[in-house]
Amino acid sequence: MIRAIAIDDEPLALKLISGYITKTPFLELANTFDNPLSTLEYLEKESVDLIFADIQMPDLSGTEFVRIMDQGPKVIFTTAYERYAIEGFKLNAVDYLLKPFSYEEFLIASQKAMKLIELEQKALPQIEANNEFLFLKSEYKIRRINFNDILYIEGLKDYIKVFVKNEDKPILSISTLKMVESKLPAKYFMRVHRSFIVNLNKIDTIERSRIVFGKEYIPISEQYKDSFQEFLDRNFL
Repeated sequence: MIRAIAIDDEPLALKLISGYITKTPFLELANTFDNPLSTLEYLEKESVDLIFADIQMPDLSGTEFVRIMDQGPKVIFTTAYERYAIEGFKLNAVDYLLKPFSYEEFLIASQKAMKLIELEQKALPQIEANNEFLFLKSEYKIRRINFNDILYIEGLKDYIKVFVKNEDKPILSISTLKMVESKLPAKYFMRVHRSFIVNLNKIDTIERSRIVFGKEYIPISEQYKDSFQEFLDRNFL
């Protein structure tokens, strides 16, 4: 998945691009902005792969924004003015969409960006994920979390709560349950609910289709019941 954001000071244009991103299978809409300044603040904390940026905006134009950003995500410019095309390509933009543009034009430009991103990723040295720990951003720090210390993880829209043994409070991090699930070793962790992933090695008690962690009860939803039952059957006496 390519994480993408859109910047446009026109609400209708921003809504259109957001809709296009959402309906494109290989794109994930990370966020939208109506001005470049708030986008720069966001990019200081978050990483994205692709930016759809309008050129003519107040305070800071799309091209000025890209110059300030320097080496960063791929950029596809969107504008109603064809005269900006040359300037856009001088900044190594992936493509240039002239408003009003169709979904087909949007898709062609996005596929071009995807191919460039894939080529760059293949050129990078491959480092295998480990089965011992991951790093999480939390409260302006980067914390190492050992897999063996995780009890369960709760997803709450745009952030997650990681419950760790011997800690009174969960570790909060801006992420999604889907993203963190991709980093966890499947043989130790299982999704049991739309909002919960559990560490299978930390399960001591199951009560009425709920996993008990101290005073907390994690529900096992119908969608994941069969997978969890298979795990129980493999380990049942």
